[in-house]
Amino acid sequence: MINPRSSASSAGKNSPVILITGASQGIGAAIAKVFARELPGVRLALVARNVKNLAAVQRACAKLGAVAEGFACDVADEAAVAAMAADVTKRFKAVDVLINNAGVFVAAPFLETKVADFDRIVADNLRSAFLVTRAFVPAMVARKHGDVFFMSSIAGLEAYPNSAAYCAAKFGVTGLAKVLREETKIAGVRVCCVHPGATWSPSWSASGVAEERIMPAEDVARAFFDVYRLGRRTVVEEIVLRPQLGDL
Repeated sequence: MINPRSSASSAGKNSPVILITGASQGIGAAIAKVFARELPGVRLALVARNVKNLAAVQRACAKLGAVAEGFACDVADEAAVAAMAADVTKRFKAVDVLINNAGVFVAAPFLETKVADFDRIVADNLRSAFLVTRAFVPAMVARKHGDVFFMSSIAGLEAYPNSAAYCAAKFGVTGLAKVLREETKIAGVRVCCVHPGATWSPSWSASGVAEERIMPAEDVARAFFDVYRLGRRTVVEEIVLRPQLGDL
């Protein structure tokens, strides 16, 4: 747990607990800030490997009125996820909303993709989602209430050249979400798989692509919140987000 005393007060102890992986930057940080801003007193469990960035997001969310805690964790590591889940449960008890956002992208043609790189990309995008979901969904099923989001991609629906490992991982995330939806819907758990196209982050700054061609992270984050706030009788199983001018 990162700086537990730096969070907002525990006044929101009856507010929902939202756990976000990959929360230290990009879409994950934007999701955290949207929930902090729109649900005052919301309790956020922010998970990522980058402790420095994670602490900054934690502070920003606390200023917006959230009870925010950071949990340093490599979510592709089984033992690390188990330890993180124990810490989160000790701090917040139950998790109401799980957002599997953590992931990485590395471009390479299929014939130039090294086995180690393939394994790492699949682990960071797919294995991580499986491990974290397995850690928190049983309690949701027992309570017959919960929401699980999976961050897939347009690359989890369509084939993209130079993205063999990434497409394989994201197609896996899409399939994982579909199976979980079928297995848990009777238990009151809503499962949504989100497929964003190109979304602006610092990594795009050196790409030469104009920022206007790429979706802002805040818009993608808003979609997560808008899906979450629908009535419990409704589920958005999948949502596709693309830049208005089309794919890059």
